[in-house]
Amino acid sequence: MRTHYCGLIDEALIGQTVTLCGWADVARDLGGLCFIDLRDHEGIVQVVAEPEQGVDGNAEVIATAAKVGYEDCLRITGEVRRRESPNAKIATGQVEVVARRIEVLNKAEPLPFHAHENPGEDIRLQYRYLDLRTPEMQRKMRTRTKLVQALRRWLDGRGFQDIETPILTKATPEGARDFLVPARMHPGEFYALPQSPQLFKQILMVAGFDRYYQIARCFRDEALRADRQLEFTQLDMEFAWVSERDVQDATETMIRDVFREVVEVELGQFPRMTWAEAMRRYGSDKPDLRIALELVDVDVQVKDSQFKVFTDWAGVDGGRVCALRIPGGASLSRKQIDEYAAHAAKYGARGLAYIKLSDSGEVSSPIAKFFDEAQFSALLAEVGAGNGDIVFFGAGQYGTVSDFMGALRLKAGRDFGLVEAGWRPLWVTDFPMFEWDAEAGRHVALHHPFTAPAVDDVEDLRANAKTAVSRGYDMVLNGNEIGGGSIRIHRPAMQSAVFELLGIGKEEAEAKFGFLLDALRYGAPPHGGIAFGIDRIAALMAGTESIRDVIAFPKTTTAQCLMTGAPSPIADAQLAEVHVAVRPKAEG
Repeated sequence: MRTHYCGLIDEALIGQTVTLCGWADVARDLGGLCFIDLRDHEGIVQVVAEPEQGVDGNAEVIATAAKVGYEDCLRITGEVRRRESPNAKIATGQVEVVARRIEVLNKAEPLPFHAHENPGEDIRLQYRYLDLRTPEMQRKMRTRTKLVQALRRWLDGRGFQDIETPILTKATPEGARDFLVPARMHPGEFYALPQSPQLFKQILMVAGFDRYYQIARCFRDEALRADRQLEFTQLDMEFAWVSERDVQDATETMIRDVFREVVEVELGQFPRMTWAEAMRRYGSDKPDLRIALELVDVDVQVKDSQFKVFTDWAGVDGGRVCALRIPGGASLSRKQIDEYAAHAAKYGARGLAYIKLSDSGEVSSPIAKFFDEAQFSALLAEVGAGNGDIVFFGAGQYGTVSDFMGALRLKAGRDFGLVEAGWRPLWVTDFPMFEWDAEAGRHVALHHPFTAPAVDDVEDLRANAKTAVSRGYDMVLNGNEIGGGSIRIHRPAMQSAVFELLGIGKEEAEAKFGFLLDALRYGAPPHGGIAFGIDRIAALMAGTESIRDVIAFPKTTTAQCLMTGAPSPIADAQLAEVHVAVRPKAEG
């Protein structure tokens, strides 16, 4: 139907006849002279319909052009010529197409929103086909396509095998909830949609495939936010006969090469930081290194004060008292300080102490009275506070304090313009093997139950489970975890011991993971891998904060598809086919 794309018309085509297809981005009737900005996925070109003596049917072309409306679907044939008034804002701005024929392939009804407006996300998702048609969304989705293509080229060129793993699999709930699929031919039994291909890719290493990858669709029934979806895409990778550094070096090179190819960014080398250091300095296991602010532990400086909130936690095992200095933060009003406290409360803070030092050195603080002069001076010196600064303090359980002080650090960095331009990648390593779940009364895996501990001895792990370090690692970029992986457990005795420490008994382990334990008994090699979030990386490359902007048909934060109306009720007859009955929704 067409000979060329709109966005690729250039000076080399001057004098040639072209046929274009696209949508009317803008249509202007100037009374016998009409202009149409015709748009397709490659871009926009100006089309002009004008009177021209001796051209048969030109009046009809002008009449058709005058009736063209916004987003009408058109096919236009015409001759390329140089523009008298070039438009430097578009790639085709040196040329235009003089229309010889205009066909309206499909008239568009009045649209619910204009592409040049900024409608709310709900209306965008309800009419997603119109939203995706906009140049900005076309750009973002094309960035995602280029990312996936570059990853495949890189992996295919280095001996990785692309192997598909099952979508209908066994329910092994550890972490997020599974999506369940009733098995019609096995009444009362269910498949689960995979949260990841984790166990299958490990078994592929046992099977001798050595280097595996897959652009995998994964499903997790969990709460949604800007960087999470019920269904998502990840690049899944696994290597046999490797150490942590082998996996890290290979995938670091891959990510650097892909960023260079897709968005012409040089990431350089990746520093390495232990989990413990990241939590101590930044309050996060995915620190944004573009923000220079750091947390400072002040247990020693506050332990002899009269402020009970501090003294109860200073020097206590599992406790933390730390400070965050914000240069220029004395400009914050009391209302703004209260907003910071409310922000910290979202992450577990029960209160937020502060010291504010005016430009003249005047102290404003609800806690200053609890320190003598020497203690107060030592505290300010430790955090490096000076005139014009504000210092926020957190005290409590180590993890909770780290969380809310880390969140404050990010907010302050953005509010005070302290986020440096550019890209700051790193590896976070040496994660704890377990964390204690007080509600469940047991250990839970910080990564997943198949991550190898740093120790090789089973009894050593059992004796030191509380402080055990794993062989896990995450790749972080500008405060986003874009990839996470580990060296896996490859010996059945160690895997069984980890299951026991996680409160998974022998019978439960056999029922859920017996096929894995069996595989490990038949000469499983040392192996490890990593999974990268395609959605997150594409969002970073496209310069958007929400992964919904790089997913064609995402769900809302309430887990709905506004375009199709999913989820929706199922007819009783269809439910009966899969032997399922729906309980009435509980009141209240």
